[in-house]
Amino acid sequence: MAAPGENLRINGDRLWDSLMEMAKIGPGVAGGNNRQTLTDEDAEGRALFQQWCEAAGCEMGLDTMGNMFAMRAGTDPDALPVYVGSHLDTQPTGGKYDGVLGVLGGLEIVRSLNDLGIKTKHPIVVTNWTNEEGTRYAPAMLSSGVFAGVHSEDWAKGREDAKGLKFGEELKRIGWEGEEPVGSRKMHAFFELHIEQGPILEAEGKDVGIVTHGQGLSWTQVTITGKDAHTGSTPMPMRKNAGLGMAKVLQLVDEIALSHAPHAVGAAGHIDVYPNSRNVIPGKAVFTVDFRSPDLAVIEDMERRLREGAQAICDEMGLGVDFEKVGGFDPVEFDAGCVAALRDAADRLGYSHRDIISGAGHDACWINQVAPTAMIMCPCVDGLSHNEAEEISRDWATAGADVLFHAVVETAEIVE
Repeated sequence: MAAPGENLRINGDRLWDSLMEMAKIGPGVAGGNNRQTLTDEDAEGRALFQQWCEAAGCEMGLDTMGNMFAMRAGTDPDALPVYVGSHLDTQPTGGKYDGVLGVLGGLEIVRSLNDLGIKTKHPIVVTNWTNEEGTRYAPAMLSSGVFAGVHSEDWAKGREDAKGLKFGEELKRIGWEGEEPVGSRKMHAFFELHIEQGPILEAEGKDVGIVTHGQGLSWTQVTITGKDAHTGSTPMPMRKNAGLGMAKVLQLVDEIALSHAPHAVGAAGHIDVYPNSRNVIPGKAVFTVDFRSPDLAVIEDMERRLREGAQAICDEMGLGVDFEKVGGFDPVEFDAGCVAALRDAADRLGYSHRDIISGAGHDACWINQVAPTAMIMCPCVDGLSHNEAEEISRDWATAGADVLFHAVVETAEIVE
């Protein structure tokens, strides 16, 4: 298939203006966004996206999980579409670019093709996946997971938020439940543009990152049981301090992750200590250990060493310990052909790049199970994301969207 000429570029100013316009919907308190899934703000953002897509000549599809599919027709009615997109929902204190760049970057591809009068053999479909963030409704990447057959639709629609409101009921309430069966679409390929959410590209001065793998994830909830006792009157040798046991296990977690440097990571982000009183020795500690690596064997090794090491620590201290696997997914290796299309596009356009492993989960990780998939990343300032201070530059956004444009259009095949 013919590659687009290097003179073909997206309109970076228009993309940036669209990002800023979308950011006006669900503004945060500190310059970012609070446009959580299935809220009124989410509905407003969806309506603006649909308006823009229809103005660009696209036909909007909507499935029963609320996933949005804006199609620019191809010249071959039998050719499977090339999909491109990400998500419009944000964290409660989210930034203006996480997810949104990938959706509006996809829209900019359609707009630029229209400007240039270019037709493609394959249709191009710009996608907004529902509830990627997983903040209001766990787990993350919920609707792309249903699309890929990872979760059942009934289970997903029964998920409840902190107020007990069900996903399915809220989807109907905001008016974005479609009739198209979820997962019924077949894809020629899927591409996702995203901010890095890490510091590597900025630190190395690279324009874009070509994502070859997505890290696998393992969440193990550890419960350590000791004995509540007075902090002042209980002799040190007679204590069964669950908090101290947890501290030793967390030190072990750090050592385990470091032993698989540089790509493995590990920490405990969710921690509860009971009774959590100033003058009571903790009788119970519950925490979730998050291990990640692009290598499944490494994840399995870290899980095993956590269980064996934590058991030994607690046995020596006279503490009880229980383990529960509460979440996770296997590492992802993205499609070699799609990855090559992105890498070749970056070379053709003269953008500096490096291969990179995604440390976060993305919709592309699930879609990779049902279609050839790849991701491209642009830098973000200080690697900061899931924060209202999240920031990228106009040039970074343009470079990422240019590379996305070339890879998508080459895959969709220009009709001369």
